[in-house]
Amino acid sequence: MHQDKIKHILTNSISVKQAVLNDDELLRTIETVVELMVSTFSNGNKVLFCGNGGSAADAQHLAAEFSGRFYSDRNPLPSEALHCNTSFLTAVGNDYGYEFVYSRMMKGIGRPGDILVGLSTSGNSSNIINAFEVCREIGVVTIGMTGATGGKMLGLSDHIINVPSTDTPRIQESHITIGHIICQLVEERLFSQAL
Repeated sequence: MHQDKIKHILTNSISVKQAVLNDDELLRTIETVVELMVSTFSNGNKVLFCGNGGSAADAQHLAAEFSGRFYSDRNPLPSEALHCNTSFLTAVGNDYGYEFVYSRMMKGIGRPGDILVGLSTSGNSSNIINAFEVCREIGVVTIGMTGATGGKMLGLSDHIINVPSTDTPRIQESHITIGHIICQLVEERLFSQAL
């Protein structure tokens, strides 16, 4: 019985990734995001990430792939997840409201030419939506990583990577897979001479 359940979950995970593989528009968006990030880093700008819960962990994971390393031993790239300063997070959450933690951070550190990647399986996280609205005002490019519908982030994202699923764990698994693809391709483009 347990092996059947395990196989069922794995099959569902594979099915979502297969749907990503067969979605030409989504694959083109991933290509576009790679090009944007290569350009952003080449111009001396930064790529920032944000999310909540498991998506915050994914945001931190992907930022570390850029600021640390992915495959190659190379210079670090300017990338961070916005929730890593817990004093800031708890102060702004307490004083202004949790829905403003990312927008206030972006007002402070966002610069024209930067990128903010927001991970939200529903696409309806108010703190990411508020951050994306600030990004529009200050000239930061927004990339939404969501589930099938895109939620409210669909209309606010300059580019949307909406995984064709409504199942939160399966969406998050695909977010990491897509994130790893982006990290690998960006690293290869920027540091191919060093490989």
